[in-house]
Amino acid sequence: MTQEVIFQTLGTLSGKAIGVVTLNIEKALNALTLDMVKAMRAQLTLWQNDDDIALVVLDGSGDKAFCAGGDVRAIYHASVKMPNQMSAVGCEFFTQEYQLDYLLHQFGKPVLVWGDGIVMGGGLGLMAASSHRVLTETSRIAMPEVTIGLYPDVGASYFLNRMPGKTGLFLGLTAYNMNAADALYVGLGNHFLGRDDKEPLFDALADIKWTDNQQDNHQALTQLLNAMQDNVSIELGESPLAQFQQQIDLLMAGDIEDVHYQLSSLQTDLPWLQRAQKTALAGSPLSWHLIFAQARLGTEITLAECFKWELGVSVNCCSKGDFCEGVRALLIDKDRNPKWRFSHIQQITDADLSALLTSPWSADNHPLRDL
Repeated sequence: MTQEVIFQTLGTLSGKAIGVVTLNIEKALNALTLDMVKAMRAQLTLWQNDDDIALVVLDGSGDKAFCAGGDVRAIYHASVKMPNQMSAVGCEFFTQEYQLDYLLHQFGKPVLVWGDGIVMGGGLGLMAASSHRVLTETSRIAMPEVTIGLYPDVGASYFLNRMPGKTGLFLGLTAYNMNAADALYVGLGNHFLGRDDKEPLFDALADIKWTDNQQDNHQALTQLLNAMQDNVSIELGESPLAQFQQQIDLLMAGDIEDVHYQLSSLQTDLPWLQRAQKTALAGSPLSWHLIFAQARLGTEITLAECFKWELGVSVNCCSKGDFCEGVRALLIDKDRNPKWRFSHIQQITDADLSALLTSPWSADNHPLRDL
């Protein structure tokens, strides 16, 4: 059986080592399983406390994806066996995944993610948590949860609300596929290299004079990436999100019914916006309400509080929301014809929404209370 995630250490001229994590389920676009998440948490915790490890690199096998998300099929199968109840499988997966993301956010040492190819859902959680986020000409980044009755999680409650204007709300509702220029614009990436620069980058990492000072190591990695980026031969291209920021803000202005009306009545010749419009209007009405609730969290809430909020909402989506039907339609039966619990956003009452937003736990017994 192939190892789902591979851990290696690479030596450097300075005597320090580089920890490399390679997600290794190429056929599944390196989607995260519970076992992978557990293994990564354990190994990264060891490396965080190992003075010989100067930095960590996150990579994906194959040339199609860094990581296309989480293995939601396992959560689906566990959830349909226990209708209207919180499944242990779903609870454990989300708990472990958010703990892994939080660990990376707080890692201290530099964490470089090679964000080549598809980066979605859980993969974007890993990327957003890393200090040095390298994009390439093939990067395609999205939060497509509205299509499966979920909402952007893995810390998106924190990073979507810190994007320019109403971009975060737009990305959550439409599952818009960002290119590298888009991801740089909204802050999900902070460096751009060509896909063919990967091997030279790894060679250059071995030549850096790494030290025991984390701040110096961050600076050294940034300088290397900036120098390589200055010499890159690949064109970055245009960012539709940057180019049409004003129109996106107008489209996303107002309350949930305003935005639904504006998207429904939108007339556009832009193919990317037509796709975004179609995806949003076909998405779960419950997901719409959750994405608006997420946007109302604003920027005052801490990262830890975001993950705690998300865990409650995510397990509720599996037991009381549209998650099982969304996964069934997209990934199990693949009929792409979900029968959402509500056919329109206007049918959802405050009580319906409260059932999803109310945490199953008190502060004292919350699985993420130690964050």
